[in-house]
Amino acid sequence: MDKFSAFGKNISSAFNTTVSPFAQRSSQYLKEQLGQADDKTALPADYIELEKKVDALKLVHQKLLAVTNQYTNEAYDYPPNIRESFTDLGRSISEKVTLLSRASNTSEAQAAFTAPPSAKPQPKTFNHAIARASLASSQLIQQHNTSETGEDPLASALEKYALAEEKVGEARLAQDHAIQARFLAGWNTTLNTNIQFATKARTAVENSRLLLDSTKASKKSQIAGRGHNPDDESALSEEARAEIEAKEDDFVSQVEEAQGVMKNVLDTPEPLRNLADLIAAQLEYHKRAYEILSELAPEIDQLQVEQESNYRKSREGA
Repeated sequence: MDKFSAFGKNISSAFNTTVSPFAQRSSQYLKEQLGQADDKTALPADYIELEKKVDALKLVHQKLLAVTNQYTNEAYDYPPNIRESFTDLGRSISEKVTLLSRASNTSEAQAAFTAPPSAKPQPKTFNHAIARASLASSQLIQQHNTSETGEDPLASALEKYALAEEKVGEARLAQDHAIQARFLAGWNTTLNTNIQFATKARTAVENSRLLLDSTKASKKSQIAGRGHNPDDESALSEEARAEIEAKEDDFVSQVEEAQGVMKNVLDTPEPLRNLADLIAAQLEYHKRAYEILSELAPEIDQLQVEQESNYRKSREGA
């Protein structure tokens, strides 16, 4: 350990001569890490408080972005156990329903499901997956429907449900796009630009402080080398005193600038505005989903009532 300390002192003395600012800062940083720095210029209490607040704000952005970045992944709610083919994803539910409505027999209906795909594969969302499964189930029932009364009520309900779920899925995608544009973009800008500006300003403060303390230590070492008390400022030459004052002025200037940058980061209304946009997008999605399902529910209820009525009549006539 003594050898290690001696090594640090040798570095300190080696940098007492004229060296680059980077080398001076590096030397001072090493001395502080080794516990060999006698004095360390203190930062203002309000500056330290601002640093803590900015660090907290940075952590908040990182935590929430780590979760909400899922909105950039279309399939974030797509069940991993589902195996859908290229044909399944080829056409939208509404397109398939249109093609099925034109089919006059089972072969044409099956062809509607295997029709050439549209421009791009259908979305992989949970709602779209439900829609595709519901429509395929509806078609399976219809293929085996031998009733003379027309379409099977369950098949009809599943088709309606498929169309509704597709609409809900599209509303979810609209929500995701809105969140990406109005929330994620804003919070990423705050994290990677505004808070980064504050980080750079704080780094400038630390560099200025290290340079100031390195200069002070160097001048004290020179005083001690002449046999004087190193803490006796009166022993400083005018040139040395002027150099220290210049470094102090720079340090104060850097602190003031960094405080201004940090206050601006903390005071800006953008993060809260972006959060409001996130909530608005979620609200619009759930509102739209509610409207779609509220419109569907009475139709399904009516089919269910009619089926029960027909069922009772069939039992009474048996």
